[in-house]
Amino acid sequence: MDSTIFDNLKERFRQGNIVVQLIYINVAVFVLVSVVQIGFMLFRQDLSPLLRYAELPASISKFCTQPWSILSYMFMHAGVLHLLFNMLWLYWFGMLFLQFFSAKHLRGLYVFAGICGGLLYMLAYNVFPLFIPMANFSYLVGASAAVLGIVAAMAFREPDYPINLLFFGMLRLKYLALIVIGLDLLFINADNAGGHIAHLGGALAGLWFAWSLQKGNDLTKWINGFIDKTIDLFQHKSSPKKPKMEAHFGGKQKEDSNAYTEKKAQDEEIDRILEKLKKSGYESLTAEEKKALFNASHRK
Repeated sequence: MDSTIFDNLKERFRQGNIVVQLIYINVAVFVLVSVVQIGFMLFRQDLSPLLRYAELPASISKFCTQPWSILSYMFMHAGVLHLLFNMLWLYWFGMLFLQFFSAKHLRGLYVFAGICGGLLYMLAYNVFPLFIPMANFSYLVGASAAVLGIVAAMAFREPDYPINLLFFGMLRLKYLALIVIGLDLLFINADNAGGHIAHLGGALAGLWFAWSLQKGNDLTKWINGFIDKTIDLFQHKSSPKKPKMEAHFGGKQKEDSNAYTEKKAQDEEIDRILEKLKKSGYESLTAEEKKALFNASHRK
């Protein structure tokens, strides 16, 4: 039964869109860390020193010994509520994001905004006298910077998009983004100063991404290229060596050729729709184009 549950989760992850996959990864990391922490606690051991290697240190000298933490920190969370709120925001605004941008844009922006948030955090703790004394023992965790990058990009792309908030009613997306960013500015001197600084870095990255994309420059292209090459490398290592394919006309080879041609045509159509969306806005799309864009965002 355990194997069945695991297989079901794996299949849902495989079939889910990029938003669902990011949520699965964040939740899986949190559950794994929590289970290991319980095991350490039962043996009266402290896991914190090991976890520090996955958290982003404010100290530049410490960061040089664990450079991977600029990526790993954005999948770590300090508690259930921290994880819950970040994943809710990721789901709400991630699904909205996919109506106007591609799945690869979201994947790349999540990483790009997280990196920018982490870099601003380290910069602030090594430049401003208020934070310098705390740099040696301060660490950053959480997906907030990455998620706020997605929110900010959406606010730039569709500033007047209506958002219905519980107890507050309808609010334009641009005002929601301004409120969130404003609160981070106001609470920079609070207990979670590093988190608020990282939020600002992520939000600025989201604005930068959306503005650059409008000008025809995709800031996430290099990130997605690196991720794709890494995935291809692992898939190549894990998959058995295939026998050489003999050239035959008809049969399986013909089916593969037809499938490739059809996929290429679909990709070209999505590129055309995205270009139209970028130039004329979402409302300029026909019902068929909107449906095609929605279906493409849910493909793996």
